[in-house]
Amino acid sequence: MIVRISKGTFPPNRLGDAERALAASETELREALEVMPGLVHYYVAIDRDAGQLTNVSVWETVDHARAMSELAAMLAQRPVLEAAGVTFEPITNHDTLWAITP
Repeated sequence: MIVRISKGTFPPNRLGDAERALAASETELREALEVMPGLVHYYVAIDRDAGQLTNVSVWETVDHARAMSELAAMLAQRPVLEAAGVTFEPITNHDTLWAITP
């Protein structure tokens, strides 16, 4: 399994903008993500106090994870979130070494 991590930060005064943009992204992304080959899990999360957001997804293979970089619906969301004050770090894809799934 591959864990794909996308992290971003936003200034405290842009919390509302970032949160609204993230919430709206579900409408734009859910259908496209649900049909992507190899998707196991997808999470969108926000740390309001730290001014950070994280998208974490789990994929069957690294090629499946890397396909996110070409997904048109995802590419369209980046400028929307940037307009809401979000600055992104480079996306990383991690080989899973061990896991707990109760």
